[in-house]
Amino acid sequence: MLRPLVAALVAVLSAGLAQAATPAQSPSRFVQDPYASTYRPIASGPVLIEHATVLTGTGQRLDNADVLLQGGKVVAIGHALQAPADATRIDANGKWVTPGIIDVHSHLGVYPSPGVSAHSDGNEMTGAVTANVWAEHSVWPQDPGFAAALAGGITSLQILPGSANLVGGRGVTLKNVPATSYQAMKFPGAPWGVKMACGENPKRVYGQKSGPATRMGNVAGYRAAFIDASEYLRKNGGKKAEAEPKKKRWWSGNGNGADSEKDTGGKRDLKLDTLAGAINGDIRVHIHCYRADEMTTMLDLAKEFGFKVAAFHHGVEAYKLADRLASEGVCGALWADWWGFKMEAFDGIQENIAIVDRPANSCAIVHSDSEEGIQRLNQEAAKVMAHAKLAGMDIAPERAIRWLTQNPAKALGILAETGTLEPGKMADVVVWNGNPFSVYAQAEQVYVDGARVYDRHDPSRQPVSDFMLGQGAAAQGGVL
Repeated sequence: MLRPLVAALVAVLSAGLAQAATPAQSPSRFVQDPYASTYRPIASGPVLIEHATVLTGTGQRLDNADVLLQGGKVVAIGHALQAPADATRIDANGKWVTPGIIDVHSHLGVYPSPGVSAHSDGNEMTGAVTANVWAEHSVWPQDPGFAAALAGGITSLQILPGSANLVGGRGVTLKNVPATSYQAMKFPGAPWGVKMACGENPKRVYGQKSGPATRMGNVAGYRAAFIDASEYLRKNGGKKAEAEPKKKRWWSGNGNGADSEKDTGGKRDLKLDTLAGAINGDIRVHIHCYRADEMTTMLDLAKEFGFKVAAFHHGVEAYKLADRLASEGVCGALWADWWGFKMEAFDGIQENIAIVDRPANSCAIVHSDSEEGIQRLNQEAAKVMAHAKLAGMDIAPERAIRWLTQNPAKALGILAETGTLEPGKMADVVVWNGNPFSVYAQAEQVYVDGARVYDRHDPSRQPVSDFMLGQGAAAQGGVL
């Protein structure tokens, strides 16, 4: 059994982290959730993973180390740990252990497999600003992509709307577990994100419709939407409105733009709820944006209206403003080497993530935006490491793992709960057959809240969606 002193210390740490992890209840109505999470961790006994190379996600590497999981939490990381008598012991000699991988940009469930028009539920292309829609209401939990991602070590992921619109709607963070409803996957207490998009996509989609048709039209559209949201926030209350009730803005009835205000007459507006929640700091802003000049424009837009950008996604030119991103606390959620497939993606380089990662306080992330790429994010990170080395930047595994765990958790607002292996955090853990940044790397076991939900060598712990089970029954002549 654990020594009494260690057990007491763990209890104190766990209680403190649990308290810190509980999000403050906002007095605003902008983030009330009528579709609350019903997720419950799978019951599991204690697990001791022994003699592994452990990357904690905090920048630390421990050789020949142990990780103790109990009660759905990480209890301890160290050498020669003692465990309860009933603990399952995993001999991880020669294996590596990391936090579960987190994908900050996924469309699983809203663009599920098979990719047919009946499954195309990610873009609400009925207006340039559709902040009223929530991606979670399109998520199909039977998407086979969730299980494929789990086999690649993905334990949490943000599902976003597509990028056709200036504001595409709210995203949702999920735990990657089999479930019947999306609420049963919904990460408890995780803040929503709102998806915005720069550049070519909105003007391509709306250029022949109602607009915008140009980049200047894009920016005018953002500003008009946030002007309405700022007035809605002022009228309906919120942290910023309460803190600065007398602050005068140019659209607040001084004759310069008052005609453009949207007066809802006290009626609730779902679109403005989301945008006001972003200004209020309750909803995190994620922006699909490629070019450095457009990223700077969006940072200035954020200052104009008082919201914060959590992360720029794709950002093939993020390396050009790595210092500014770091100084303003903005993450870059990027691909390892996608570039050149359209004009705004032309100036990408394969050292992008490594350069974004260099400044102090940086937040570089490897993301997928792909139902295939999500299955091998560890290898996408390895490509970055390889190209960085050719450029004279030698990046250690203990640093690179942060691109897949700690930094995406930070961008999603769930770092207090997951993303690193620390006592009191969720026991979201991957056991790899070797160095996860090797081309031969495979996730052998995946734990979510301490439960072994995937085992490469145990077919009974390889989840299969109901949809795929149905396909098997049909192939064998079964009745569906």
